[in-house]
Amino acid sequence: MDADARPFPVIAGPTAGGKSALAQALAGAIARAGGAAEILSADAFQVYRGLDIGTAKPSAAERAATPHHLIDIRDPREAFSVDQWLRLANPLIDELRGRGVTPIVVGGTHFYIKALLEGLFEGPPADPAVRAELAALPLDTLRAELERADPAAAARLHPNDRRRTVRALEVYRRTGEPISAMQQQWDAQRRPDARLIILDWPAQAINRRINARVRAMIDAGLIDEARALHDAGALGPQARQAIGYKQLIEHFEGRSSLDDAIERIKIDTRRFAKNQRTWLRRLSVAPAGAPAAITLPGAEADTTGLTFDVGMFFYPA
Repeated sequence: MDADARPFPVIAGPTAGGKSALAQALAGAIARAGGAAEILSADAFQVYRGLDIGTAKPSAAERAATPHHLIDIRDPREAFSVDQWLRLANPLIDELRGRGVTPIVVGGTHFYIKALLEGLFEGPPADPAVRAELAALPLDTLRAELERADPAAAARLHPNDRRRTVRALEVYRRTGEPISAMQQQWDAQRRPDARLIILDWPAQAINRRINARVRAMIDAGLIDEARALHDAGALGPQARQAIGYKQLIEHFEGRSSLDDAIERIKIDTRRFAKNQRTWLRRLSVAPAGAPAAITLPGAEADTTGLTFDVGMFFYPA
């Protein structure tokens, strides 16, 4: 297979599910086969310098073994968006592939992964006045207007889908451009060269791992790390929302006891993992023409005996 035609792996799974371990194992397997791999983080908080323990950044040894990207690239006072991440990730993936290096994307921010796999379409912001005007019209009038303004969108939408019909007309009235044309540009962002690998864990098992990870983070110095960032005023509004830091900040500011803060970290992380598993069920349904996701038992993340064909990701020199 030509190197340009080979997929690159995108590893997703719930927090504390062993995604980084699997990425390291895959990178090692590719290296043993004579290739090269580098890892790209798809984590909204690992981009921030100083948020190390609470975001489970790879260790110095792991970074020495395999080059990592999109970690420690922003000051934690700054905002950072999925659009900014895509603008960094896509060119980097293409650059690595061009050098015959396998990019391995791994992370728990599934909105980033979804945007990478499917493209990012936001459209113009809502206009309450236009939307209210459209909402007052009967559906058959809306449909007739949409068929004139944007036949492609009208053909795609169900005749009874009032909400999306209103949105399509809102976009057209605001911009003069059919929403279907905007979505074609969005479709062009899709990455057919990506192959999703999902680590699947039973809820009870991942909850046990989360509890153990939180305790390990506390033992590793998370409280001191969070306090230093807080006392220095180093955390902007976005970084303050990172699980682990948010709960400890509430403790530092006298709104909870330390024990309550630690328990809240566990509870909020378990809730986050549950939401991630819901996202994963949606991500696992590949778009038409795309390769199916590879779903692995979560326990495989803790082994080096990979059960899928590493060769599909190997770019020969």
